[in-house]
Amino acid sequence: MSKIAIIKTGGKQYKVAEGQTLKVEKLAVEEGKGIVFDEVLLVADGADVKVGMPTVSGAKVTGKVLEQGRDKKITVIKYKAKVRYRRKKGHRQPYSAVKIEKIS
Repeated sequence: MSKIAIIKTGGKQYKVAEGQTLKVEKLAVEEGKGIVFDEVLLVADGADVKVGMPTVSGAKVTGKVLEQGRDKKITVIKYKAKVRYRRKKGHRQPYSAVKIEKIS
């Protein structure tokens, strides 16, 4: 079994493994640059599991930003019956695609 970790970034928690690609909240890092996630909540390597209180000391996850982009558009509609109130708005959430390189 490969090494896995749970990291916290952008107010969310993600379960990651080495070699995995995931979309996270937009990071202020250019495409192709490396990034280090210091907020590691759990590291598991087979039966050896380290749980942080709240973070695992000395643990870090390194990755590489593959792209900065915007997700598919979602439509938000507000509607109130009987009062002719309608509002339609679209939203595209910015994201960063990150490839996890090493868990240490």
